[in-house]
Amino acid sequence: MSGDAVEKFIKLLKKSPSRAVFNPWWQVDKQNDIGRNAPGIRRKQLAAYLRARLGKAKDALIGEAVGYRGGHFSGIPMTSERLLLGRNKKVCVKSDDFFSDIKPRRTSKPAKCRHGFSEPTATIVWSTLLKLGLRPEQFVLWNAFPWHSFVAHRGILSNRTPTKKERVAGLAVLKAFLDMFPPDEIVALGNVAASQLTELGVEMQRVRHPASGGAKLFRQQIAKIVR
Repeated sequence: MSGDAVEKFIKLLKKSPSRAVFNPWWQVDKQNDIGRNAPGIRRKQLAAYLRARLGKAKDALIGEAVGYRGGHFSGIPMTSERLLLGRNKKVCVKSDDFFSDIKPRRTSKPAKCRHGFSEPTATIVWSTLLKLGLRPEQFVLWNAFPWHSFVAHRGILSNRTPTKKERVAGLAVLKAFLDMFPPDEIVALGNVAASQLTELGVEMQRVRHPASGGAKLFRQQIAKIVR
């Protein structure tokens, strides 16, 4: 699989639903982004992340949707700015663990979060997989709904479960992702991811999503799958 496939895949992400959905790679968060070049930075980081795993990833973990503390600003699913910049004290990672051909950058304004946003799910997922002995290029992360769905009245720095109609819009992207990364094991984090994969007729194993008190069970279940 060539890098051209990655570029084609990222172009698929343009077609995001409207209303209370933010597209990190093709839209500017006017309130919180460092500038108009933020989507371009996120596209480059996602492309570099995916290219670094082509032909290498053995496990694909599929989450629910992009979170405002994670992929919204990093451009990479289940990956926060602090992880990307090596500022997460709970996870020992360096920039080369994500990609090596570009320098990681934050896209949120420092005034919003001094050291960059940190996402609990990202911290739990990355720390667990690394402790289980997986190298960063051996697993690839994605979301069943590939964009950031937020609560309209609470503002863009919030998260919500995507609607059924929105999830349908994400199916083509999920299929394209799995075509690009045919892993040995596909793991659904939670019910939304499992439902989307079932819609595509994809065989997978389901584990508890680590959010909302699910971290312990997630760690126990994922350890039985990826070891």
